[in-house]
Amino acid sequence: MTTPDASRFDALSTEAAAIVKVESAWKRVRRNWSVRIGGTVLGLLVLVALLAPWLGTVDPTLFDAASRDLRPGKTGEIMTLEGETIQHTFLMGSDSFGRDIYSRVIFGTQVSLIVGVATAIVSLALGIVLGLLSGYLRWLDGALMRVMDGVMAIPAILIAIALVAMWKGSLLTVIVAIAVPEIPRVTRLVRSLVLTIREEPYVEAAVSLGTPTWKIMLRHILPNTVAPLVVQGTFICASGILVEAILSFLGVGLPPDIPTWGNVMAEGRAQFNEYPHNIFFPGIFLAVTVLAVNILGDGLRDTLDPKMAKRV
Repeated sequence: MTTPDASRFDALSTEAAAIVKVESAWKRVRRNWSVRIGGTVLGLLVLVALLAPWLGTVDPTLFDAASRDLRPGKTGEIMTLEGETIQHTFLMGSDSFGRDIYSRVIFGTQVSLIVGVATAIVSLALGIVLGLLSGYLRWLDGALMRVMDGVMAIPAILIAIALVAMWKGSLLTVIVAIAVPEIPRVTRLVRSLVLTIREEPYVEAAVSLGTPTWKIMLRHILPNTVAPLVVQGTFICASGILVEAILSFLGVGLPPDIPTWGNVMAEGRAQFNEYPHNIFFPGIFLAVTVLAVNILGDGLRDTLDPKMAKRV
């Protein structure tokens, strides 16, 4: 029969082995070129978002009817907030309202990254809680997973459109609308991990020592789900950025006066044949951002997944 002291020793030994695995995974992450490339590009975009007030040449909401539909590099007039008219070079051209597309794209980086990161945080936070409860508490599993299955049966974009339509379009509303369809996916991932981890010897040792259920879930089970959740979070972030652009492009996302990549493309689609730059520049930023996040996620999956790590 295993004594409490022996069980405690086994638990400590398992935790020490987990620390060694984390250090080894970190070394693999730093050597992975996908992580390096995706992380570098994403870091530059974060820097652009932080420095937007200085990188943007003018306020993205300023406009002048005399400078409508200018091509990239052209100089025109623009009205300041004080009512003065100044000469300005439109690096990426201007839209049909005479607004500077370059400034709107730069400031749109802030909105897109905020939406992507916030969506990932919200969906992961709620998904982790529901997944832990569903995977560890057998009596709650059936009912909770049927609810998750029902949510997953509805296309994510339809859920997002319906939630935005119910409330006034705002940054918070868009984040919640995009995060809700992602919660069942995170819940199912965490549940599958918990069903495996709860049968491990160190969890059984903790149970035999009388450790409270909440402490077992937070101390012994949750840390072992971090690696898959980090990878899942990157894909949710990329999906959130893309869905926000789709909602804004369809006119059901953030208000048109807020500079987002989707709004810039939506305003330029009617004149795409004559002025393709209205869609080209924000589209390039959107594609590069989503690609960088996905490359980062692929690299993290290759290094953090034990099966994939053997091939790296």
